[in-house]
Amino acid sequence: MGAANFYHITESPVEEVVRNLLSRAHAQGWRVEMRGRDAGRMDWFDQRLWGGGDSFLPHGRAGGPHDALQPILLTTAPGTEPVEAVLSVDGAEVTPEEIAARERVWILFDGHDQAALQHARTQWKALTAAGAQAAYWAEEGGRWEKKAESGPK
Repeated sequence: MGAANFYHITESPVEEVVRNLLSRAHAQGWRVEMRGRDAGRMDWFDQRLWGGGDSFLPHGRAGGPHDALQPILLTTAPGTEPVEAVLSVDGAEVTPEEIAARERVWILFDGHDQAALQHARTQWKALTAAGAQAAYWAEEGGRWEKKAESGPK
């Protein structure tokens, strides 16, 4: 059974956190679905992942003919392709069933945005009430520290 890891971003730029998590998942050979709520915002992430030189992460936008071949698939809706991990940004929804079926689920939220904080709290409550395992990580002094954990019910 997987776990949802909530990342409360307060110090690093979101694209840095995304790149770090995706790089680690890619190094493990995991396929990742990166899910957002807005197509324009996913275009923005698409450009950041192209990077250049050593910073390129192989990826594609959902809806193309090669979705099944993409190691990282950027989308605004749950996909149909099998993946080991889901990375949720900007309040994209994740279900307890997805968490149970994946190696890892990351839910990133902006700690300076009150609406994002409230949405993350609502997600935490709903997912843990449904029996999903979850951990809450906060940025402190440039490091990630686990602040809370909820096991399956």
